[in-house]
Amino acid sequence: MVKFRFIFLALLAVTFFSCKSDEEKVEEAPTESFRNEVAATEVNVALAEVKSFDYLINAIGKLEAASQVTAVIEQAGFLIELNVREGQSVNKGEVIARLDPTEAQLRLDKAQISLRNANAEYESMKMGYETIFESGDEERKKTIEEQLKAKSGVFLAEVELKEAQLNRDRCELKAPIPGKIADLKFKEGSLVGASQELCEILGSSQLILKVKVLESDISLISPNQIAEVFSISNSQNAIEGRVIGINPKVDENGLVQVSVSINSQKNLLPGMNARAIIRAPQNNSLVVPKDALVYRSGRAVVFTIENEESKWNYVEVGKDNGEEVEILEGIEPNSTVITSNNLQLAHQAPVQIIKD
Repeated sequence: MVKFRFIFLALLAVTFFSCKSDEEKVEEAPTESFRNEVAATEVNVALAEVKSFDYLINAIGKLEAASQVTAVIEQAGFLIELNVREGQSVNKGEVIARLDPTEAQLRLDKAQISLRNANAEYESMKMGYETIFESGDEERKKTIEEQLKAKSGVFLAEVELKEAQLNRDRCELKAPIPGKIADLKFKEGSLVGASQELCEILGSSQLILKVKVLESDISLISPNQIAEVFSISNSQNAIEGRVIGINPKVDENGLVQVSVSINSQKNLLPGMNARAIIRAPQNNSLVVPKDALVYRSGRAVVFTIENEESKWNYVEVGKDNGEEVEILEGIEPNSTVITSNNLQLAHQAPVQIIKD
């Protein structure tokens, strides 16, 4: 029995010292060997470059016709002819409507007769001054001629004829500019009054997009700056435009109106909503792809690579154009930055660059 106890105690001692030895081996295992056992994260990379950076200013507004004129009926009468419909294109000088010319034509005929009578009276009065008109005294002749025309009523008759002719011409309403007819207000046969609006004529060769831009961005915009315009009806295809005007006033919302000119397109109409992207080039900016930027606890972070390990860098971000981001502080130019699998990446994690 005593011999059995001795053997049991001996086995227990051997087991104790054996476990202790294994524990010491585990504790002595280096941290480096544990890190080598972790699989490297495969990542794509890019270079942090100093280059020209296009900052994109986005703004939404409405399209307007570059030229817009109201066609006004200048005198009262019956609208006997209407040659246009809404949406129709017209050329400058084209007759778009006619009023009943009967009364205006009578006044014109009467004015022509009055002028003929006045000229006849002038010629009759002129006979009493034959000696002066046959002489070489041009100054004296001119003076007498003006006096006789005034007395005979020639001057007044000439003015009345011009006035009658003008009223007759006003019976035809002509397009003052080339464009498209909009907001037609009367129908053929209507009785219209003087100074009433018949329609709007929208210039069809050019459109203007008026957008509102933040006052903080207005210093980056100047006339002739290139812009890309996207209509709501065709948001995939860009139309090239240029900045033609900047309103020198900030509204109550801290916005400034900017006008962008574009060539008219078939699918664009005045009043449509559209979006403008105005390019504002920034020179000598340190730029990284937007995918390189992640946020941790509300702070911007860019991971770089050193010795095949990721390095956590807090950065100060500048402007963003949707594809690239300007870095103001935090990494050096020509740093290799990680652009994929960086959302959950840790500092000093082993990484492997994916070869294209």
